[in-house]
Amino acid sequence: MNCIRTILSTLLLAMLTALQADPPFIEKQDLFTVGQDPAYSIYHIPGIVVTAKGTVLAWCEARKRAAGVTDWDDIRILLRRSTDDGRTWSAPECISNVPGAKTKNPSALKLKNVDPSDVTYNNPVLIADKDGTIHMLFCLEYMRAFYQRSEDDGLSWSQPTEITNAFEGFKKHYDWKVLATGPNHSIQLKTGRLVVPVWLSLGTGSNGGHHPSVSATIYSDDSGKSWHAGEIAVPSTAEWIDPNETVAIELSNGRVMLNVRNESKAHRRIITTSADGATGWSTPKFDDALLEPLCMGGIVRYAFGDQRLILFSNPHNLETAKGTPVPGKNRDRKNLSIKISRDEGQTWPVNKSIEPGPSMYSDLAVAKDGTILCFYGRSGENPSGTPLAGMTGERLTLARFNLEWLTAP
Repeated sequence: MNCIRTILSTLLLAMLTALQADPPFIEKQDLFTVGQDPAYSIYHIPGIVVTAKGTVLAWCEARKRAAGVTDWDDIRILLRRSTDDGRTWSAPECISNVPGAKTKNPSALKLKNVDPSDVTYNNPVLIADKDGTIHMLFCLEYMRAFYQRSEDDGLSWSQPTEITNAFEGFKKHYDWKVLATGPNHSIQLKTGRLVVPVWLSLGTGSNGGHHPSVSATIYSDDSGKSWHAGEIAVPSTAEWIDPNETVAIELSNGRVMLNVRNESKAHRRIITTSADGATGWSTPKFDDALLEPLCMGGIVRYAFGDQRLILFSNPHNLETAKGTPVPGKNRDRKNLSIKISRDEGQTWPVNKSIEPGPSMYSDLAVAKDGTILCFYGRSGENPSGTPLAGMTGERLTLARFNLEWLTAP
């Protein structure tokens, strides 16, 4: 009889828990679409963050040409704001403007079809400070880095201050000619330190002067007033080929983990950790659970109720033949998926597709009410009829969903 009571009590508790849980939901909204503004032909490099006050900021690179050497195109950084957890949005506003004369990176001028008169703002990174400040870093011509801040949740921004000298600390180890921050959002540690992943290139290889490359971080301990170079976190070797666009997260033990895009034969993301987010990086290793189809990924912490999770997003695509990558196919950007780790990035037991078709760069955030936000590039119907390269897509879409949807079968 006691056994029966125990079983009935367990079943009743399970039923009550199910009734109390929110129903699974997912909804999608396009925030930037080719054709909505004749000034731009491509929207790329999406980023998203939730401020201390709960405002959602979503940004991207707006590029003027749909073909050609787009990384060195005439590019502006656009921002949209939402004060209702990503349901409705303000109109796009340009938030990048460095006064004065501008010079094209010499690495770009070696390439075909680069217009020396184009102005390239690139690789925006935003950090939501716990005190309410929004820190922003961005680059100009993949050659100069700038810092600006907002004290009113992204409504206005300070004049940009050049911080390129912070990168001089890398020169003695790596004589870079091309630099880039992030992209995506970055993090503030529990100590208050601001940490921003960066990648550096000698500019001598293929792919628009972005090769070979290494990954590292820069940091600030005075709320963005000054920035300093850390140590090279992932060098370029025969095993770790051209590490570049990188995301960061603080682990529960205070260490910082970098999750690194790369072009290695393993076709897996590279992971390394540091006690302070700047120095003493662990030996890089491939994470077998995280496929790398050569595309930027997103990472964020989910901490609500008794849940302490890490979420990761990127195109989960690696076509194989008997376990061997298929040349020309495993790099396709498609099947954007969200993974969950319950053990601080050691394992990723949950993987759910959010966009089975062509899908590209992504970033993740969590709204104040616990709604998960994934901002990503995708392709589908092209309203403008303009042919686009499969690397960028034709729209940037916000997916809003809850943990119940992510964990449902």
